[in-house]
Amino acid sequence: MRTYDDFAARIRAASAARAPLRLRGGGTKDWYGQALQGEILDTRANSGIIAYEPTELVITARCGTPLAEIEAALAQHHQMLAFEPPRFEGATIGGVVASALSGPRRASAGAVRDFVLGAVLMDGRGEVLRFGGQVMKNVAGYDVARLLAGSLGTLGLILEVSLKVLPKPVSEASLRFGMSEIEALTRLNEWAGQPLPISASCWHQDVLSLRLSGAQAAVAAAQRKLGGQALSGTDADAFWAALRDQSHAHFRGGSLWRMSVPSHASAIILRGEQLIEWGGAQRWLKIAEDDTAASAEAIRRTVAAGGHATLYRAGDKSAGVFHPLAPALANIHERLRRCFDPAGIFNPGRMY
Repeated sequence: MRTYDDFAARIRAASAARAPLRLRGGGTKDWYGQALQGEILDTRANSGIIAYEPTELVITARCGTPLAEIEAALAQHHQMLAFEPPRFEGATIGGVVASALSGPRRASAGAVRDFVLGAVLMDGRGEVLRFGGQVMKNVAGYDVARLLAGSLGTLGLILEVSLKVLPKPVSEASLRFGMSEIEALTRLNEWAGQPLPISASCWHQDVLSLRLSGAQAAVAAAQRKLGGQALSGTDADAFWAALRDQSHAHFRGGSLWRMSVPSHASAIILRGEQLIEWGGAQRWLKIAEDDTAASAEAIRRTVAAGGHATLYRAGDKSAGVFHPLAPALANIHERLRRCFDPAGIFNPGRMY
C-alpha cells in the first residue's frame, strides 16, 4: 500500500537521523501527556473501514479513520463502541486506541484494551507487524495488541485496529438522587453487589446520577427498586453525552486530575471540587491552576495505596503528567519501547 510505503520511508529516515516523530491524527488530544516533540507524521491519509461484519460484532479500520465515521457505521446496525470514547471533533480511531480514554460505560462494559482484538503496527524500523486477529475467538498475539491501548504512540504507528463492538441496549433510563459524597460511595458499592443493570454513575455537587441499561423488564424493575427522580430521555442523553465528551462544566477551568482508586475507597479529602464516576473508581479533582505543582505530591500520596493520579489537564506539567512508575515496572516499559522503537523516535517523552 502506497501510504504504508510513505510512512515506512519517513520512519526509516527519522530513525537513521534519530530525529523525533510526532505521530498525530486529528490532534484532538495534543494536550494529553507531556510536552510534544518532533516533526508531525499525519496519519489521516490512512483512513477507511476495512471490514465490518455486524453478525460477528467486529470492526476493522485504518488508524486515520474518523471516530464519527465508525460510530455512524455502527449506528446503522444498532451497535456501539461500548467503552464510549470521548467524541472530540476530528478524533481518529488510532488516537482512540493510543490514548485509551473511556467514557461513563467503562465500569460496566470494560476499557478500550478489553475491546482490542488485533492491530497492525509499524515499528521504528519501518516494518509492519501484525498482532491478534479479526474475530473474538482468535487470541494469538492478543496481549501485544492490547499493549498499544494507552501507549500514546510511543511503541509505534498503529496502522489498523480490529475492535469488538456490542449491540446498543434495548432500554435505558436515568435516575437522580440528592446525597452527600460519603452516602453516594456507600450506595454505589452496595448496588455494585446486586443484580442491577447500572451502566454509568456520576456524583457531583451532592447529586448522584445513575444510568440503567438492558432489557426493558430489568430496567423497569431496577427503577422501582431504586426510586429517585427519573430524567427525561432528552435530558439524560445530554447529561451522559456531556460527561462522555468532557464538555461538562467540571472539565473546564483550573487544573484537572484524574484519580484512579479502588471503588470502595473512602471520600478523598483534598482541596478542590470532585466529580466521581465508575462506581467510585474514577474521581476527577479540579483545583486552581496556580496550585498544581504544590498539590501534586499530596494528591499522589493520598491515592498511592492501590491507586494512581494523572495530571489530566494543566498549563504547568512540571509535576509530571503520569503517576511515577515503580523501578521494576519502569524498566519493563523502557525495554518494551526499545524493542519496538530502537532509535527512540516515536513521541519521545510523551509519557515519562
